[in-house]
Amino acid sequence: MNQELGSLARALSLPYYDDALPAHDQFHASRVCALSNRVADEYDRTVDRAVLTAAAWLHDIGRPLERRGIIENHGEWAAAEAKDLLEAEAVATDRIDAIQHCLRTHSIRSCSPEPETLEAKVLFDADKLEATGAVGLVRMACIVGERSGRAGEKHAVIDTPAVDGKSSSELPDITLLRNWAEERLEQLYTPPGRRLGASRWRFMDTFFTRFTNEIDIEPAEDHAESTE
Repeated sequence: MNQELGSLARALSLPYYDDALPAHDQFHASRVCALSNRVADEYDRTVDRAVLTAAAWLHDIGRPLERRGIIENHGEWAAAEAKDLLEAEAVATDRIDAIQHCLRTHSIRSCSPEPETLEAKVLFDADKLEATGAVGLVRMACIVGERSGRAGEKHAVIDTPAVDGKSSSELPDITLLRNWAEERLEQLYTPPGRRLGASRWRFMDTFFTRFTNEIDIEPAEDHAESTE
């Protein structure tokens, strides 16, 4: 039944991701599903894998609508939509309720309820871990591009405020990605999620240091001396 519910949720969710942008598409849902199960594997408590897997596939089905301004809260919308979808497939009411709780509580937003069940906490952690590590850096850069591109420009700028004297208030800089990652890692609920988060943060910290070093511009006179 666990595999059946997970497979059912995957099939039901995929059409909703057709119009999704890369940071919240079906591949994100698939990675969150895998991460959720990895966290559950390392947890010393029993997690309902059927509920967890189903919730992972369904958690962002409302993202495309939210991005276009059609709905305001993709978590609440997904919970209502999932109920209709799963009831039509005769899924047990207690399973639907458990999945809905996961969907309502997976977001980091202040308006989202706190996750109370193990499955909801594991899903929350997996979704936040997707914003960390190597994959997280790519995803967050995509989100910056989605949200922060200036009118008339194809892409947002990711830079440091020190370059050319521009301040961080004028354009999104690499500090934004660091802050987003730190914010998410601080809110993880499960011990295995925190362990995995610490490992991913070590990579990110190295990346941010390397990034800053690579774009550090040498004084013109020093550069001229080095080329003679």
